[in-house]
Amino acid sequence: MGAHETAGMSRQRTRPTLTWTPTGAPLPRTTSLDEVVDVVARGNVAILSGAGLSTESGIPDYRGEAGSLRKHVPMTYSEFTSTPYARQRYWARSHVGWHTIAAAAPNSGHLAVTALHAAGLLTGVITQNVDGLHQAAGTPDVIDLHGNLDRVICLQCRQQTPRTQLDERLRAANPDFVATSDVINPDGDVELAEAATLAFTVVGCHSCGGVLKPDVVFFGENVPAERVRDCNDLVDSAAAVLVLGSSLTVMSGLRFVRRAAGNGTPVLIVTLGETRGDPHATVRVDRPLGPALTELVARLS
Repeated sequence: MGAHETAGMSRQRTRPTLTWTPTGAPLPRTTSLDEVVDVVARGNVAILSGAGLSTESGIPDYRGEAGSLRKHVPMTYSEFTSTPYARQRYWARSHVGWHTIAAAAPNSGHLAVTALHAAGLLTGVITQNVDGLHQAAGTPDVIDLHGNLDRVICLQCRQQTPRTQLDERLRAANPDFVATSDVINPDGDVELAEAATLAFTVVGCHSCGGVLKPDVVFFGENVPAERVRDCNDLVDSAAAVLVLGSSLTVMSGLRFVRRAAGNGTPVLIVTLGETRGDPHATVRVDRPLGPALTELVARLS
């Protein structure tokens, strides 16, 4: 099968199930942080963060008003592993987009989380994001639920290597590749013309020649069981769970909210718009994350 035939099949791929449709009237929301302040002040809080926390760093979310799902279908695990063309397309786009992700700086929301941790109020952070901005802000004890774009893994020998190393190898293999894009997606790739992706040379594992994949959980791929257990332990030991910037549409994050609620643990959700976790929330604050978290830190100081 030719590259163009494969490309055509890729464009017709089934869209992954990534959306959730609210039913019934929206549950009550507030702009006041009073209840959040009272709960967080008691400490032992676990944070679950999502893409909404990184939008102020220039990384779009999936499902907001300008969310990338309105125009972008993320790569699925089955697609990535099924054809060389899919991997060529992914790595060409990601080679361009990763530089934007790597250059992004933590915003006031990330810095506020770091301040809450430094104040001894947090037990840890579970993030659905793959951008590494919590760590860049200096927050310790972060569980990257969906992995991190700064690492690459070989699907054959399972060796992990830094993304910077792969970037150098891809530059060497594509000395004449020049492509730019103004559209960056939360998963670290960009929109590129098909001609640009077809001209891109993909490299294999430098140890065994196997297929390289970013060390992130693609749609349709399972979160490693040990990582899920670590998250469950963090949720079970917390006195409260604070959700920041997540629509909780996918089960990988929603399950921890359901678990906390089932344990009788308060769930505080701060984000814009409805979330799939709203029925489990003790309090729902509808505000942009940067200003809200900056106020939270100030009120707890």
